[in-house]
Amino acid sequence: MSSNRGMTIYFTDGNKACFDFPEQMNPSTVTKQTEELLKGQYIMVEADGALFLYPLYNIKSIQIYPVPDALPANVVRNARLLS
Repeated sequence: MSSNRGMTIYFTDGNKACFDFPEQMNPSTVTKQTEELLKGQYIMVEADGALFLYPLYNIKSIQIYPVPDALPANVVRNARLLS
């Protein structure tokens, strides 16, 4: 079974950036790492020998897949996207 993950960042201007990457987080630290990400002003991705910095204020949403095994307590689970 592959441990690759994917992420799509959707920007407020309608563009998007897609990445795939190996598993990054220890499942027991997902909540802490999510909180740290949201404290910063940028999401940073190292890919293809470069560092990409995306200002959070330009991001509409971020999709990460597959869903990590451990999630923060405030996550709505088993929802279905309708639109």
